Amino acid sequence: MKVLIDENLPPALARALNEILSPDHEVQHLRQLFPPATSDRHWIEELSAQGRWVVISGDRRITRTQAERYAFRNSRLVGFFLSRALTKAKTIKQMERLLALWETIETQAAIVEGGAMFELPMKSTRLRQIKER
Repeated sequence: MKVLIDENLPPALARALNEILSPDHEVQHLRQLFPPATSDRHWIEELSAQGRWVVISGDRRITRTQAERYAFRNSRLVGFFLSRALTKAKTIKQMERLLALWETIETQAAIVEGGAMFELPMKSTRLRQIKER
C-alpha cells in the first residue's frame, strides 16, 4: 500500500512509519513528492492519476473546503484525517495512535471506494466516516 503523509504532519513521522511498515507499505511525506506550497487540489489530482494511495492528513480543511473536498471525493485516494485533538497532540502521540489503528486503516483502505474519508480518533479504536455534505 502506498501511503502519503501530508505537509501538516512532520516528515519524521513519515520516515518512522516507512521504516516500521516496509516492505509491506511505502510511506512518503508530501514534501518528498511535491514542492513546497503545492496546492491540495494539485497533489490530490496527481496522486489519483498514479493509482490508489492512502492519505494520512492533519489538514481537516480538505474535508470542509468545497474545491478540495470535491477533488478528494472524486479521486482514487482514501483519506484518514486526524481528529482535532490528535492534530494538536505531540508527534509521539500521533505515531502511537497511527500504529494502534494501523490494522483498521489497512482494512478500511482495502474495502472502500476511492474518495472515502475517515477521522482518526484520539482515544477510540473506531473510525468515523466523514459523510458527504
